[in-house]
Amino acid sequence: MKYYIKQKVFSFGDKFYIYDESGNEIFYVQGEVFSFGKKLHLYDNEGTEHAFISQKLFSFLPKYYISKSGSVAAEVVKHFTFFKQEFSVIGPEWSVTGDFFEHEYFIYAADHTVASISKEWFTWGDAYVIDVAAGEDDITAISVALVIDAIQDQQNDN
Repeated sequence: MKYYIKQKVFSFGDKFYIYDESGNEIFYVQGEVFSFGKKLHLYDNEGTEHAFISQKLFSFLPKYYISKSGSVAAEVVKHFTFFKQEFSVIGPEWSVTGDFFEHEYFIYAADHTVASISKEWFTWGDAYVIDVAAGEDDITAISVALVIDAIQDQQNDN
């Protein structure tokens, strides 16, 4: 299933809306403003939290935790590389590779592609298309895309 993530530009803190292929808003993401490290909450339209993303502070390379139902479901760790972006997603045992300049990423399991993530160019605010393969964990794949965006923002700020 395809998802479209669009960042709300003029908001206090991080705010994203997630739409399905028909343009229906199905999730929204709200960041915590006064916190140490990046913290994002993924909610559905009824206000039920489906994931909580938190940055691990004081680590050499960026590391984020994705929690579902109060327990850590995945840990996203960025690898030290020069031209390609690489991440490990510990929990579902996924790997992520991508191109920093092209903003194209692929999430892989051992023998297949879980999802593709591409950043849309020339949009007001960040916008991504996530295509998740049938039968895969949509919430975790969306959360990984949000982590990649957070790391990109952090690198752009530096």
